[in-house]
Amino acid sequence: MRQETIQMTAWKVGDLAEGTGLSIRTLHHYDEIGLLPPSGRTDSGHRLYSAGDVLRLQQIRSLRALGFGLEQIREFLEKPDFSVREAIELHISGLKEQLRLRQELLRRLEAVAARLRSAEEISAEELVRTAMEVIEMSERFEKYYTPEQLEAVQHRREEVGQEKIRAAEAEWTDLMEQVRQEMKTGTDPSSERVQGLAKRWMELINEFTGGDPSVERPVANMWQQEETIHGIDTVQMREMMRYISRAMAASSPQN
Repeated sequence: MRQETIQMTAWKVGDLAEGTGLSIRTLHHYDEIGLLPPSGRTDSGHRLYSAGDVLRLQQIRSLRALGFGLEQIREFLEKPDFSVREAIELHISGLKEQLRLRQELLRRLEAVAARLRSAEEISAEELVRTAMEVIEMSERFEKYYTPEQLEAVQHRREEVGQEKIRAAEAEWTDLMEQVRQEMKTGTDPSSERVQGLAKRWMELINEFTGGDPSVERPVANMWQQEETIHGIDTVQMREMMRYISRAMAASSPQN
């Protein structure tokens, strides 16, 4: 009798796929990543989905339509206090950051156009590079940051202001070159010179992140996983980061 009740209130994976328009392979993947595990199994091990599972699948599809990734959706649905309103607000924040990045692209292209109007010579390579740098930045932010983290980044940028951001970007270039030179000459990370560079390195990171670890982690992940960022060889950057880490460790008080 119990088996009959299960059959009446549960859907096999093929039936669910047919009813929703999703592929069986997709539903299997959702199960494998813990996004939509079935509530039951038949004696032979086939998946059985309950009405609650179908409702969760509807939420997944709605969030996917809003542009969220599967990992983000899983995190949302695991929250006891999850609400669609919260997800939409986070998505709005993410879209605002994307718009800001597109506006930055527009600003750079307008600057290039102004140079062209003034008859200043500019190469096609520079024009393409300018566009690709900002598009690349946008795509990578979307890849490594959640909408909530993008919102935090946007708030931080507004707090700091464009003038300080441009000054910090210029200082980063100079600072990385100084660190590179100290590494090339084999300077001990515990030296006073490198200690000063490491201190400024961390200060610049904190200026960008506001000291928020949730913002700092995606930046570190980006440098660890990408091959180049804005034309910078990430292999060299990771070497510098390890060098700075040794300097910071050397400056920490001994227990």
